[in-house]
Amino acid sequence: MRWDAQALRPATAGNTAGNASAAAPAVDALLPLAGLVRSVSTPEFAGVTFHEVTAKSVLNKVAAGSRMPFEWTVNPYRGCSHACVYCFARKSHTYLDFDAGLDFDSQVVVKINAAEVLRKELAKPSWGHHHVALGTNTDPYQRAEGRYQLMPGIISALADSGTPLSILTKGTLLARDIPLLKHAAAQVPVGIGISLAMTDEQLAEAVEPGTPGPRARLKLVSRLREAGLPCGVMAMPILPWLSDSDEALDSLFGSLAAAGATGVTAGALYLKPGTREWFMQWIAARHPELAGRYRRLYGTGSYASKEYREWLAGRIRYFKARHGFSGSHGFSHRDLAQDPREEEAQYPAGSMPEAGTGPGRTTGLRGTAANTGRGGHASSEDSARPTLF
Repeated sequence: MRWDAQALRPATAGNTAGNASAAAPAVDALLPLAGLVRSVSTPEFAGVTFHEVTAKSVLNKVAAGSRMPFEWTVNPYRGCSHACVYCFARKSHTYLDFDAGLDFDSQVVVKINAAEVLRKELAKPSWGHHHVALGTNTDPYQRAEGRYQLMPGIISALADSGTPLSILTKGTLLARDIPLLKHAAAQVPVGIGISLAMTDEQLAEAVEPGTPGPRARLKLVSRLREAGLPCGVMAMPILPWLSDSDEALDSLFGSLAAAGATGVTAGALYLKPGTREWFMQWIAARHPELAGRYRRLYGTGSYASKEYREWLAGRIRYFKARHGFSGSHGFSHRDLAQDPREEEAQYPAGSMPEAGTGPGRTTGLRGTAANTGRGGHASSEDSARPTLF
């Protein structure tokens, strides 16, 4: 790949990362992004522009009062070529004056100095070695990571500083870093989560067009477990009328059990502003027969109706027990009657670093299908969807 020759905006004197070809067209980038070095487009990533920036800081403090089970995050990329139509992070792209739709999929900001800056931040005497979560906004193993290779430096910086870490991804590029993650897990607690909510390859191709397919992600789960690493699965979002049938749920949880997933958390589609508009356009175009149902199910809010969520919770509990996941939560919503936002704080066993899982210890084996056994006795009653919808 002649990456440099594809630069849309050559690096100027004083930029630290640019060796753009003199033949590259001197076209301004779309936006005056802070720290912009250059913008790059290449045929290998058709339709995607990468905006390479130098960041002053990469450690992000989670807002006070958040329900997240971590206080700090690192996101080496903004925007995501996975292009999931339901991605909850879409609105965050508007903070850069991009739109939450096509721009989120095609205008990717890359913090090319992320590892270097992170290592300096972690070396400060004030750093408290808190758990740092990776992949909380956009995927750190999206396809561009194969080019930029930011994650090895980030993982090493965290582990070398004695900082626990977790990763959530759909990207099978993570397999490249399994040896590094095994080394890190010998130094600090490590959690790994894979996002996978369906086994239907055709549906996945439609709603997650830039991601590795379900079979590839299931293989990644198996590889992680075979390497002795934990691997929880975020089976979210379950899509009403598209992936919530008994057949779909049975296939999903059966496949996750066979792959050896450490634990599973599942939940219904969440449509926050920015995501809602993009997803509803997709539904209207691809499944017009469902457009009215979705409008009624979600009303003017971000969450499906309480009736639907209670029904789905029962089906998930049943299939999780059937496939040996009875040791973990059956549904992501802790208290459906009170606050569905608790969904955001539910992470499956193995996906978060656990206390006491440092050097020489086995990590994240709670709630696995392997150690809880199969043959759950949950009732199969009330399997019909709510008649209201």
